Parts: sequence; structure tokens; C-alpha cells
Amino acid sequence: MATRASSSLAPTLLLWALSFFAVRRALIASAQSLPPPKYDGFVYAEHPVYSGTIVIEAFLDPVCPDSRDSWPPLKQAVDYYGPRVWLVVHLLPLPYHDNAYVASRALTIVNMLNTSATFPLLELFFKEQVKFYNAQTLNMSKASVVSYIANFATQVVADSLKSAVVSGFENTLTDLKTRVSFKYSASRGVFGTPTFFVNGFSLPDSDSTTSYSGWRSIIDPLITAQGDPREENFYFL
Repeated sequence: MATRASSSLAPTLLLWALSFFAVRRALIASAQSLPPPKYDGFVYAEHPVYSGTIVIEAFLDPVCPDSRDSWPPLKQAVDYYGPRVWLVVHLLPLPYHDNAYVASRALTIVNMLNTSATFPLLELFFKEQVKFYNAQTLNMSKASVVSYIANFATQVVADSLKSAVVSGFENTLTDLKTRVSFKYSASRGVFGTPTFFVNGFSLPDSDSTTSYSGWRSIIDPLITAQGDPREENFYFL
């Protein structure tokens, strides 16, 4: 009798096991968002990139005062060098800045709608950053903060896109893309802002504000060491 009962249970147990692993695999697949279909970050200026282009990656938090202070000299340096330097900004919303994630999500939404408005919004966040510090929104609900930041972000887009910015916070894709940016920062070992990488290598003491002259002292020797860029092959990213 025991043998017969065991044999009758075998197909049921097998089906249960197969169902369990199928569901588990489906859950893992649905939660898997890495690697993303596109390299993370906002490109500061679209121009041809060749093998000698100096690549700067900046990890910034739109509600971080140090990120705010580091941006003007970095922007000045990148504008000075033009196509010799390629800048990508990665968002790292720090958990102790209460509104950093919502602000980062606003930047993601605006970037998806109009890439030319991304950096104006980042600079607007920096300019009026005090509005989004922890103490200023302490007595606001989460929904109120989201609405406040969504409406703030509409200042940099056309009137026809304002409703799209607000509704973007209801789109799970914008949440996913913002999370991917955070995960990318973590994968690079970045835990503070601002943090800078040049040609893939972290700058010493890059968590402190770098001056324009400081950026020149970093980039000039790299350009000198490259020689004539016309000898290199061009690639387009």
C-alpha cells in the first residue's frame, strides 16, 4: 500500500515542483532590470566621440549642496574643452536627503520628454535647492512633496508637456529608470556625492568641490599626453 501511495503522489509532487520553479523563475525575470537597455546617465553635450575623448562621469544628487557647488566649475571646464571631453551625469539620490529620489525622478521624467531640458532642470534644482531640504518639507505628506516637485519641474518644459511631467510620476517606468541609476552608482562603489571618474578611474578626494583650475590641472596633461587627435579613429556614441 505504501508503495502504491508513493507512486500516486509522485506526479503530483513533480507538478508542484515544476510549478514552483516556473513561478520563481518568472518572479526573478520580472524583477530583473539589469543591465538596462541603454547606458545610464545624462549626456551633457551631444558630439562625436573618438578613442581619445576624455570621459568624465559625475555622480550627483540634485538636493546635495556639494553637488550644487561642484557643478559650475565642472560645466565651465567641459565647455572650455568642447568635443575633447565627454560628460555623463549619473544621479545618486542619497537616502538622508529626503527629497532626492523624487527630484531625481523628476529629472528622469523630463529627460524622457525632452533631453534639452534635463540640465536646465538640474541647474534649477541647484539654484533653488533650499526649497527641498529636509526641514522645509518636514510637515508635508509624501503625495504633497511629489506634487510640489512635479509642478516645480514643469518650469523647464513647454506648456504642452506640463501634464506629461505630472503624470510621469504615475508611470512605473520612470520609477524603474531612477532605481537603475541608483543601482548603477552602487555597482561602481559610489556612496557619496559629488563623485567623479575620469576615463574610468575615480578621482582622489572627488567628494569635495573641484575648482575650474583644478579641472584644468587634471585634463590638460591628459590631452598633452594624447598627441594629435587627428591620428585617432572616430566613433559615435
